[in-house]
Amino acid sequence: MRSIRVDTSTATILLTEIPEPKVRDRQTGEIAKDAETGEALMKVGVVYIDEGESALVHVTIPESGITQGLPLGGLVSLPGLIARPWESVFNGQARHGIAYRAAALTAGATAGAGV
Repeated sequence: MRSIRVDTSTATILLTEIPEPKVRDRQTGEIAKDAETGEALMKVGVVYIDEGESALVHVTIPESGITQGLPLGGLVSLPGLIARPWESVFNGQARHGIAYRAAALTAGATAGAGV
């Protein structure tokens, strides 16, 4: 799967949803795990603001990469943020989107971010 590095050096990123376990199977409640390490994955919502544009984005992060106690609405950083375009067919309907993943979620602004 193709992955694209996301340059966050000029972005402002605000935490909008507290981290929660990423569910792999909604019917069974199975939590998603990293394919290589087996570590549980978390999902977090952020607002990504750059060059006058903003977007609400959900990002997947390994559980060990989550800094505890981050306030909602606070500035955060997403080191190692990548985007992966995806496509699938579900019930005969073609679907597509972009999945985001980061190595960590930490407090504070990215270096050089305009706040």
